[in-house]
Amino acid sequence: MAIPWQGAPAPDPRVLVLDEQLAAELGLDPAWLRSPDGVQLLLGRSVPAGAAPVAQAYAGHQFGGFSPRLGDGRALLLGELVDAHGRLRDLHLKGSGRTPFARGGDGLAAVGPMLREHLVSRAVHAMGIPTTRSLAVVATGRTVQRETPLPGAVLARVAASHLRVGSFQYARATGDLDLLRRLADHAISRHHPGAARAPQPYLALFEAVLAAQASLVARWMLVGFVHGVMNTDNTTISGETIDYGPCAFLDAYDPSTVYSSIDHGGRYAYGNQPAVAQWNLARLAEALLPLLHEDEDEAVRLATEALGTFPERYRGAWAEGVRAKLGLAARPDREDPSAPGGPAAVTALAEELLELLAVHRADFTSSFRALAAAARGDAAPVHRLLPDPGAVDAWLARWRALEPDAAGMDRVNPVYVPRNHLVEEALTAATEGDTAPFLRMLEVVSAPFDERPGLERYAAPAPEDFGAYRTFCGT
Repeated sequence: MAIPWQGAPAPDPRVLVLDEQLAAELGLDPAWLRSPDGVQLLLGRSVPAGAAPVAQAYAGHQFGGFSPRLGDGRALLLGELVDAHGRLRDLHLKGSGRTPFARGGDGLAAVGPMLREHLVSRAVHAMGIPTTRSLAVVATGRTVQRETPLPGAVLARVAASHLRVGSFQYARATGDLDLLRRLADHAISRHHPGAARAPQPYLALFEAVLAAQASLVARWMLVGFVHGVMNTDNTTISGETIDYGPCAFLDAYDPSTVYSSIDHGGRYAYGNQPAVAQWNLARLAEALLPLLHEDEDEAVRLATEALGTFPERYRGAWAEGVRAKLGLAARPDREDPSAPGGPAAVTALAEELLELLAVHRADFTSSFRALAAAARGDAAPVHRLLPDPGAVDAWLARWRALEPDAAGMDRVNPVYVPRNHLVEEALTAATEGDTAPFLRMLEVVSAPFDERPGLERYAAPAPEDFGAYRTFCGT
């Protein structure tokens, strides 16, 4: 399922950005990574003795259509590291050159999309959401031809692993049951060791992946993150966010929001993400069927029963998160289902709020942050975003009666997200050689919950003339 490979040479490499904290966590010296030898590691040209970089094979459903052989067309798994917490981590490159899986592509990446992944993955990590992390972006000095000529770059990212739903689809498509079993055993050992002790380990593996994905997507939804390309090869077994291609954060709240330039039918719209995750998990279940039971009908029954728990798992994770966003986190006097502040009532209150946000196309991030001011007695910021005093004041009165915790809200509602208009501004400048705006934005989103003076433009909604926003995968 992998082919030994090496990164392409770069004519004039230089480090554009390096996450020094992550480097330290991995036991890597940031100063060395910036040296000529370190840069060659980040390009996949020179690796430590014993390392054997590979391009991995996997399959996947892309926008609903199945491709039995995809793989790392422009990526390379350099090897594994044990971090400061004793966890095994993959070090992986993106944009490192053509591999046998390139399918006609050039195997390269441009500065803009790689910096986008570095920025957005840093923000998502800072919000406490499971994610792959970007260690560095290295400019290659090579021109990449897209719609226009662009400066090239390689991204080095770190993950718990690069096992995907598509990895299991590939193994199943080979017809090699032993390969499928060995892959499942590896996934259990690497990510879900508790499954090994279950009466049906492979069913337990599926249930663990399902739970991890339900929690992950709920957390995306709670901060307004739109992945943009939720193909099965971008659905991890670990439950980490992976592949920040055409991704973005909501501006105006609208469940039908699509930011990807290639998602013409809205398959991966913001509001569709939970259903798409369940669909992707159904594809994992299909791949695992031979391991679930020797009788196919019984295997289908077990998989279907487990898959049917996804909506409840997702809904539970989302409801717990939205209670915290409203400052109404669980406490003994709120656990009575019939109480005004009980779980069902708070969920209904949250859904009413989202309806108001949708009607007024209010900025998602700003609206939740403004609620903390309202909890402290200042409703003016909410009224500026939701100019409907009757409905808004009635909602605020019912919510305030439940005594929301404003300080708690500030700990879970980010004030700074990678605002789309500012991301484009920073990436355009970086592509033209000025990385200062990008580095400043990176610093801001690295502490998303801490409001700081002088950063007002990073917290402000997009200007009215910003228009419809589209992102591109960079291939």
